[in-house]
Amino acid sequence: MVHEAHTSCSCAGSSGSEDKFQSLETRRMPSGDVVLGVIFLTQTMVGLLGNFSLLYHYLFLYFTGVRLRSKDLILKHMIVANSLSLLCKGIPQTMESFGWNRYPSDIGCKLLFYLHRVGRGVTLGTNCLLSVFQAVTISSRNSRWAELKVKAVNYIIPSLFLCWILHLLVNVIYLMFVSSNWSKKNITNQKHFGYCSTIRHDKTRDSLYAALLSIPDVFCFGLLLWASGSMVFILYRHKQRVQYIHRTNVFPRSSPESRATQSILVLVSTFVSFYSLSSIFQICIGIFDNPKWLLVNISALINGCFPTACPFVLRNRDSSISRLCFAPMWITKSPKHMINK
Repeated sequence: MVHEAHTSCSCAGSSGSEDKFQSLETRRMPSGDVVLGVIFLTQTMVGLLGNFSLLYHYLFLYFTGVRLRSKDLILKHMIVANSLSLLCKGIPQTMESFGWNRYPSDIGCKLLFYLHRVGRGVTLGTNCLLSVFQAVTISSRNSRWAELKVKAVNYIIPSLFLCWILHLLVNVIYLMFVSSNWSKKNITNQKHFGYCSTIRHDKTRDSLYAALLSIPDVFCFGLLLWASGSMVFILYRHKQRVQYIHRTNVFPRSSPESRATQSILVLVSTFVSFYSLSSIFQICIGIFDNPKWLLVNISALINGCFPTACPFVLRNRDSSISRLCFAPMWITKSPKHMINK
């Protein structure tokens, strides 16, 4: 009798385990997997090639002794964060969509989620820092930012280190609550995200964790919008002041500061659009105990849009970057050149 009961329990446990993995596999259509796999693969490869090419040229200039613009240091960190986000999100999503049967281990899932969140947070932080730095740079000498304008360059490196450290610490929570789908933990206490899962708590604790993770993002996002609005206002006042000159000049040309600011505004606008859309999907995923496969994949796809588009936006809007990317070798003739301070 005891043996039969034990056998029955074992069968039930085995059936539950099979149901667990069967539910993970049968909630997707094979044709949908192939299409999504191709999309994720294309997005990841294009994004990585674009970011790595920009990073290569920045490193090339560094080792040839070229002095770059102050904002280029911020862009280098943004490129690294973009690459980290694409590597830790795009590649696993591609493998999962193509039906790769070997899911990451618990440690692998923890690191993938953790590093992706760090990359995503640093991307937000560097966009914020870039906007604030440019807003201070183009402000008038008589403004209240005049003193900060002189010292702004000295604050870039400490601000970048603070951004990395902050997101490395805040996102430690993912190392504690993320696990692999092939782990032996109770499925009733998990929320599945394709190849990995998170531990589901009560609504109060989940809300508390969400608020903790959102504080740096909300602060940076608000600062980003303020800096962008300030740049638009400064450009508008500048245009009003030189309107007569533009009217009398047959071939009016905007100043380098105005062109740089417009480039940053295009980059920031692209980021704000994708980040806002991504946040909406993240909220929807957080609301559902077991989010749908399509919702999870669309969210992952949107998460990768800005890291993929960023290097191409920079090349299109910044003539110096385009020049460096497509014709860099002229610099070696004079290694002490300075690129548009």
